[in-house]
Amino acid sequence: MNLALIAPMPVESEELRRRLSPQPKEELKVIFEGELYGKPVIFTHCGVGKVNAAHSTTLMLENYSVDILVLFGIGGGYSGEAGDIVVAESESYGEEGVLTKEGWKSMEFIGFPLLEDERGYYNTFPMDTNLIQRAINALKDAGFNVSSGNFVTVSQCSGTREAGEIMKRRFNGICENMEGAAVAHICTMYRVPMIEIRGISNIIEDRDMKKWNIKKAASNCNEAVIELIKRLK
Repeated sequence: MNLALIAPMPVESEELRRRLSPQPKEELKVIFEGELYGKPVIFTHCGVGKVNAAHSTTLMLENYSVDILVLFGIGGGYSGEAGDIVVAESESYGEEGVLTKEGWKSMEFIGFPLLEDERGYYNTFPMDTNLIQRAINALKDAGFNVSSGNFVTVSQCSGTREAGEIMKRRFNGICENMEGAAVAHICTMYRVPMIEIRGISNIIEDRDMKKWNIKKAASNCNEAVIELIKRLK
């Protein structure tokens, strides 16, 4: 099994990088080849945001044979607690659409899918249900407090409780991030299944970084990804 691992920034991958052999450095946009618990892996930091994420995913899938791609990092939760682990059931572009007098409308309202193969993908890209269940079972067995649901990918992070509620309602979301939908979009194009795991760094409310715990979120997420990889066959 060939695994591709993507984290946006070095702060989100520190503990996992220590387990990789050879150990990757902190550079962005460099694809490292190595091994993790006997499994061949490629690893990169894509950088923040949708374009960076789509670019790195494309480079990986164009140049390597990949059976499963794992995207991991931190995210803002619409509920729960800092340090919680969440697994994506779907990823949605939170802002692509049109703002009308009646409010925001999705790409489906406009009538243009963002991707079309056997079906049209407008804002939302579903994940592989079998992989979702395997990930949840593995992480629960390992003792993690894990839940699953819909993720929302934004360009503008929600820095107020009101903004977070708007995004939550649009897609019945459990957390938001800045890369996931773009990675899911490219994986769907290339027909490569993916898993997305996030550690919740903060609950979305009126922005107060004193309440955040990035270190705990990243650490828990790294340990969850490591446990999952150990159990993938």
